[in-house]
Amino acid sequence: MTDELTWFKSSHSGNEGANCIEIAWRKSSYSTNEGAECVEVAETTTAVLVRDSKDKASPHLTFSPTAWQAFVDLARTL
Repeated sequence: MTDELTWFKSSHSGNEGANCIEIAWRKSSYSTNEGAECVEVAETTTAVLVRDSKDKASPHLTFSPTAWQAFVDLARTL
């Protein structure tokens, strides 16, 4: 993952500043500039969210931090 964050404001947030929710998405360092195989990850205190950066409006996957860490640990061994 890169250290660059892309902030995403929730569509449920109003313009008056109340009830705003923002999530910082990080694009995978393995993603290419041509738009192929782009993955973004956002971490909260209770979940890790994963989405296709080419289709940001599509649903995202949600993992517990423990499950995400297990996945990352396994992926590093491959």
